[in-house]
Amino acid sequence: MRPYITVIDDDEKITSLLRRSLAFEGYEISTAPDGSEGLKLIGQRQPDLIILDVMMPKMDGWEVCRRLREARITSPVLLLTAKDEVQDRVKGLDIGADDYLVKPFALEELMARVRALLRRRPEKVEETGQFRYEDLLLDVDGREVIRGERTIELTAKEFDLLHLFIQNPKRVLSRDQIMERIWGYDYSGESNVLEVYIAMLRQKLEERGEKRVIQTVRGAGYVLKGES
Repeated sequence: MRPYITVIDDDEKITSLLRRSLAFEGYEISTAPDGSEGLKLIGQRQPDLIILDVMMPKMDGWEVCRRLREARITSPVLLLTAKDEVQDRVKGLDIGADDYLVKPFALEELMARVRALLRRRPEKVEETGQFRYEDLLLDVDGREVIRGERTIELTAKEFDLLHLFIQNPKRVLSRDQIMERIWGYDYSGESNVLEVYIAMLRQKLEERGEKRVIQTVRGAGYVLKGES
């Protein structure tokens, strides 16, 4: 079955370009000119991937993404944004987007991002059971994380990232290993998407003064272990 992609963008030129290009690559496409219409489309049929413009009339991409995640729509979201500001990237990731691309973009790069977001990990891990590390509990079935007595709300990508760490306690994971396992490909060297996610995950895990468990190993990567 062909992957089904929904494009939500008020720019007709971009929508037309993506419709033709994605169809040529073998994807099934639907399009919407604004956020409200996009939500209706997704409500009728959940896509395998959503390409979502940020700056749109009536309802912007931030609000669309927020509503999708509140409705427990787990389809990967690729944001198209005209701003390459750190706060915009953080905002998008924090509300549940999986990736972002700054306009104007190279079509080849967008296609690479699409393939990566649709790609399934080559190594399937057991999707049942619980993982524990010190006072941290990760329940795969319920997609739930508990630290001590409190439940921690994580986005889908944050959960996947913590899941990877807790499966590999005290093992240093390189940046490339993490990017390949969680995003399915290597970002350019200038991208700091992993660092943004690590920072957000640490903030949530340490919100009430708990000790740090995700450590930076300078020049090597990251590791799940208590502070020494």
